[in-house]
Amino acid sequence: MDISNLQAQTRLILRQKITMMVNRYVVHVAQPDDSEGPTVAFAEQKRLAFKEQVTLYTDESRQQALSGFKARKVIDLGSGYDVVDHTGAPIGMFRKDFGQSLLRSTWHLQQPGLPTLTGQERNFAVALLRRFADSLSWLPYHFDFSVGASIAFSVDRRWGLRDRYVIDIHDPRLDRRLVIAMAVALDALQSR
Repeated sequence: MDISNLQAQTRLILRQKITMMVNRYVVHVAQPDDSEGPTVAFAEQKRLAFKEQVTLYTDESRQQALSGFKARKVIDLGSGYDVVDHTGAPIGMFRKDFGQSLLRSTWHLQQPGLPTLTGQERNFAVALLRRFADSLSWLPYHFDFSVGASIAFSVDRRWGLRDRYVIDIHDPRLDRRLVIAMAVALDALQSR
C-alpha cells in the first residue's frame, strides 16, 4: 500500500504474534465489519534489547521499510523515541511521562507542525488495577491521544487470547506511520 493510501485510512487493526525471541506485530486496514483487511505494516521487536529500536516494514517479507522508532538513550525513564521514515527523515517523536504514569500511563506524541498530543489511559480504575495486581495485567486498556477535549486518535486493546488493538484516527493531518509506531510502542514498551 502506498503512503497516500495509508494516509487515507481512519481505522487500523494491530495484532501481536507471539514467538519465543521477538514480539511480532502486524497492522491491517480494518474492514467495515472490523475484520482484518490488507496488511499495511509489520514489525519485530527484540526482547531484552539494551536500546530499543523497532523497524516497521510494509509487509512480513521485510523487503521494504516503512518507518521505525529508536530510543534516544539506553536507560532513561523519561527518554524519548524518535520516529523516522524509510529514508531516516524524522516524522515525529513520543515519550512516556514517567511521573504521571505511576498511576495512569501517559505518553506525549509530537509531529512537526501539530500541537503535542497527550495519550492517557481512559479508565482510571482499570489503570490502578493493572498496576497493583499483576494477575490483572491482561485487562484491556484504552488510550486517547488528544489536545484538550479533541481526540486525535485512540488505541483500544480488545479482549482475546492474543493482543489485538483497534486504532481509530480522527485527525487527518496525523502521519499514519507515527500513529502505528505509537500503537506498537504501547504494547512493546507499556510495562517498562
